[in-house]
This record gives sequence, structure tokens and C-alpha cells, in this order.
Amino acid sequence: MSRAEIFSNIRRGLGRGEASAAQKAAVKARLDQHKANLIPMRAQLPHHEQVALFKEMALEAAAEIIELTDIHEVPAACETWLANREINELIAASDSQITALDWQSTSRIQLNHRVGKVGDIASLTTSFAGIAETGTLMLYSRQESPTTLNFLPDVHMVILHEKDIVGPYEDAWQKLRSSTAGTMPRTVNMITGPSRSADIEQRLQMGAHGPKELVILLISDSQ
Repeated sequence: MSRAEIFSNIRRGLGRGEASAAQKAAVKARLDQHKANLIPMRAQLPHHEQVALFKEMALEAAAEIIELTDIHEVPAACETWLANREINELIAASDSQITALDWQSTSRIQLNHRVGKVGDIASLTTSFAGIAETGTLMLYSRQESPTTLNFLPDVHMVILHEKDIVGPYEDAWQKLRSSTAGTMPRTVNMITGPSRSADIEQRLQMGAHGPKELVILLISDSQ
């Protein structure tokens, strides 16, 4: 059932029709005036310290970080990482940041742009933000970057620019609302390290509900 049908059923149950322009404006005004929650001190840092905290927390969560100075280094970095593990196929989002890169020189890997499928080994996506508070990535679904790429392959490689790192979760959500003009995407994913579970006999199992490895390609854009 689509989201529109669900909301339609709720309105029918409440005996209400579609919200008027005035009602929508009143809701927006209330949301805009909402005060931020209490922000942890560890997230209230200058940006360069937020970047350092993000790296520390992401590594603690068992993610791998490959630091690059420019996004054009991504193809070579992907090829080297995948070749070292004898992986020769990469399923990538059709995000413009990825499609604009020069993949012609990466002869050792086959790049395909499509949705993720069961059995895929490695995927590459971009991310919307990094959250320093917990070393978390924020991604959202859209036509050029389906959510299946985030969860079905065993290895998830993610491009993150340092400039997109924020301190607390609240700043990430505000950044998302601002960039999408208030129209929230269908799915927002928060990813902190590779998937894991210790539900069975308290034994940690990597890749229990998603990728076994999370590789963050962290771009400093220093040049």
C-alpha cells in the first residue's frame, strides 16, 4: 500500500479531507518554530573536530575509511580495494557524482549501474551526510540511488565529503529538510558500521542483516 493510500485511510477514519493551504502553513510554522533538543557536548565542536570525531566513531563501529583528497581518486581507490579481495564487479548508483568520474582506466573491475540484487558482492553509493556524534552515514532513496544498494551487497562502499559532516543528528535532519524543500524522501537510512547481530548465543555475527563490510571513501576536497 502506498503512502498516499495510508494517509487517505487515516483521513477517512478521522472524518477529514485533504488539508487546506492554511492548515499546511500552520503545520509548517509549528515545525519551523520547534526548538532543538538537548545536543550532546561531544557534537558541539568546530567542523575540523567534527570530522576527526566522525572518523574515530566510524572506526570504532568497524567501518573502514579510505581518505582521499579529491573525488576523482575514487575509481582507482575502488579498483585497488576490490582487486585485493579478488572482486571484479561493482554495482554503482547512477548518481551524477559517480557517473561523472573516469572509470575507463579501471580495467580490473566491471562497473554496472542498476539496483542491488541478492548475490551482489559490492556496491558504491554516495551519502547525504556524516554524523560525527556516532560516526553514522545518512543516505536517502531516490531514483538514481535505490535503497537496495545499501543493504543487499556484502560490501558497501560509500562516498562522503568532509564538508557534509555535521555534529549531531538534529543538524543532519535539518540539512535534509532544507535541501529537499520540506519534501521528505521515501526512505532515509542511518548506517553506522557494517551490519551485525549478537542475538544468537551472544556471538557477534557480521553481515547479519546487510553488508559485512562498510568502506567509507572520505573526500577532503583540500585541493
